[in-house]
Amino acid sequence: MAEPWILAVDLGTGGPKTGAVTLSGELLAVAHRAVATTYGDDGGAVQDPRTWWDGIRDGVAEVFGRGVAPAGAVAIGITGQWGSTVPVGAGDEAVAPCMLWSDTRGRTLAAERLGGPVNIVGYSPANLVSWLRLTGGAPSPGGADPLGHHLHLATREPGVYARVETLLEPLDYLGMRFTGRRAATQASMILSWLTDNRPRGSGGYRPALLRRSGRDAAKLPELIPTGSVLGGLRAAVASELGLPEGIPVIAGIPDLHTGYIGSGAVEAYAGHLTISTSSWIGCEVPFKRTDVFHQVASVPGLRAGSYLVANNHETAGLCLQWLRDSVGANAGVAVSGHAAYEQLATLAATAPAGAGGVLFTPWLNGERSPVDDRTLRAAFLNISMTTERAHLVRAVLEGVAFNARWLLDSVERFIKRPMPVLRILGGGAVSDLWCQIHADILDRRIERVAEPMYANLRGAALFASMSLGNIDLAGAAARVRVDATFDPDPNARKAYAPMYAEYRRLYHRLHGVYARLNA
Repeated sequence: MAEPWILAVDLGTGGPKTGAVTLSGELLAVAHRAVATTYGDDGGAVQDPRTWWDGIRDGVAEVFGRGVAPAGAVAIGITGQWGSTVPVGAGDEAVAPCMLWSDTRGRTLAAERLGGPVNIVGYSPANLVSWLRLTGGAPSPGGADPLGHHLHLATREPGVYARVETLLEPLDYLGMRFTGRRAATQASMILSWLTDNRPRGSGGYRPALLRRSGRDAAKLPELIPTGSVLGGLRAAVASELGLPEGIPVIAGIPDLHTGYIGSGAVEAYAGHLTISTSSWIGCEVPFKRTDVFHQVASVPGLRAGSYLVANNHETAGLCLQWLRDSVGANAGVAVSGHAAYEQLATLAATAPAGAGGVLFTPWLNGERSPVDDRTLRAAFLNISMTTERAHLVRAVLEGVAFNARWLLDSVERFIKRPMPVLRILGGGAVSDLWCQIHADILDRRIERVAEPMYANLRGAALFASMSLGNIDLAGAAARVRVDATFDPDPNARKAYAPMYAEYRRLYHRLHGVYARLNA
């Protein structure tokens, strides 16, 4: 008999990763297909959902081409980006591109809907109290979430909106493609902030929040419990992908949750740091709390009474991609492919800690945590005639880490304790240099999980196994290995301490300039 395995799909912003993962958490084969994002000067950020499905189909074929037996597939697990919106019409087809979590075209409409004559960080007191009490968070006045997307479509693209039957998160869109069922969970709908997330709450949609947001209940998916079997793989899709018909498809969960599982750090307050397209610092906590000033909240977790700390840096690994694609040729490196990242890291390693005094602010698309400011932009500071290419590349790596330190300060205040060790995962964690830079700048021990680029794939497969009753959360964590540890270098800390002090001052000095330039 073929070894049983789970098909895991991680729909990241950079494109879908597809993998075959054994029940013990071992990766048999993986495939990745890049997907382009189209950015607009009006704040638009969209992808074509058809390219996701093409990438998944091609990825599954590649996995089979590496010797994985199709007959061994026993389930499908889904994870990936969240806070995005796919407008789905009749026949399971998207009637317009997916509006990504970074799409801010609805910002003025969201600010008007959420604000009032008196505002607290962009919210009327009544709106803020209602949302925080029930959900632990609130939609963003900056428009970069499902409320902003809904308002933009309903107000500015009424022809498209009239054709919409259901507005789905990408995870739930994939679930629909696999099973034909349009359903979501409390986890996948978190950034809509429409569900009762209190410890003894119902977990369902709250009519009062629907009224405050102006969302149309008829265009929302049905809600099912997190960890539910969405359905069996439908026959036509099984034939298209070469998979067994009827295998269970588990309702998708965000990469925050699968990153938590895939880090193996599942005990309360045990932290993990993800460096992907974006970046976040998460951990499990036993409380529902919100810091609206720094955009840090705890959202429903994966076991009763637990929550996960949620926050987000808008651009982390994306900064290195931007550097590769925009100036890579001038830096003497390849302009495409992962080999270019390796060459950039090699170049950066030739520059000293502190990048010759050059600072980089990684705000290519504004920021969400620890400040919600969509007008911020990236910059190099303190460039001189002695600045070389290696300094610029290293400054990008260090700038992302300085931003992570800024966020860590807020997260540790939020959980009211230090996080002495952080598990690191995501594509950025493949680089030993970047891991060490994070250890030095955060002044924390960094433990890297094995195969960090695919930690979310492993997490999605382990969650599917949990949902089917094969293992519990502790059993899932036991299947995660650490392959390297990075301790802070005292000499590097001496270089970084004064630079971080300056970095912390930059937002307050520059945000007014960016607000005026990007009004």
